[in-house]
Amino acid sequence: MSKIAVATDSNSGITQALARQMGIHVLPMPFFIDGELYYEDVTLTQQAFYEKLDGGGDVSTSQPAPGDVTDLWDGLLEQYDQVIYIPMSSGLSASCETALALAEDDPYAGRVFVVDNQRISITQRQAVLDALEMADKGMSAQQIVDVLMREKLQSSIYITVDTLKYLKKGGRVTPAGAALGAVLNIKPVLTIQGEKLDAFAKVRGMKAARLKMLDAMEKDIRERFAGHKVHLWAAYTCSKEEAEDWSQQIRERFPDVPLLGADPLSLSVACHIGKGAIALGCSRVVEI
Repeated sequence: MSKIAVATDSNSGITQALARQMGIHVLPMPFFIDGELYYEDVTLTQQAFYEKLDGGGDVSTSQPAPGDVTDLWDGLLEQYDQVIYIPMSSGLSASCETALALAEDDPYAGRVFVVDNQRISITQRQAVLDALEMADKGMSAQQIVDVLMREKLQSSIYITVDTLKYLKKGGRVTPAGAALGAVLNIKPVLTIQGEKLDAFAKVRGMKAARLKMLDAMEKDIRERFAGHKVHLWAAYTCSKEEAEDWSQQIRERFPDVPLLGADPLSLSVACHIGKGAIALGCSRVVEI
């Protein structure tokens, strides 16, 4: 039986410390802040990131350098026969396409399997956990990839933001729309059900946004995932107190569905939505 390593990037929200506990490997995403290069959870903490963001620093994301990707794979292939690498969705970053191209050539062909299963954040994290479980059960790398690709669209994420500032900066909201939204307390609800981030709804106030997200998830569970068990995850860029309140609201709405955790959103996501955001993710339980 081949010895298989499971790896991902920090867009999954998996910290370096948690990765060591889980027995997986996380490639830190690079950031440029005022022209200086940082790596998520290595040389850039959550606290330092938000201080830079709130302070008006010039913060931008970047895809990992090809050399950083292959360095990770080279190190793993010294200890493992094969590597399953699950980066963020190709619909949200070119980093997945780069990894797919790198994996086609020697010495990685047939040894490194890049999974483009159209996920990010909490659903990407669940894919990592699924891959780890399947590897522990003795499934081959190709079998694991086949299951992850089969399940790639069987997930949903809903996100609402507290400020339109960063959506405006990224071009998703016009300056006029952002100004009007601030006056009217408009909270957009965004969704990821596939490869891209899309607008889902606009409501007045965070309370209404929470209810809209819960209603949408309830409909997904009842219709999209009918007859299947699902996992729920929460994520946030708000305070821990607000996150716990949000988690409790989720538990009350879905008492029969396990909420597996509530964790800070990865910095790559936070960079585009700012502080005060909350998210709810769902993925279908993998049947092997």
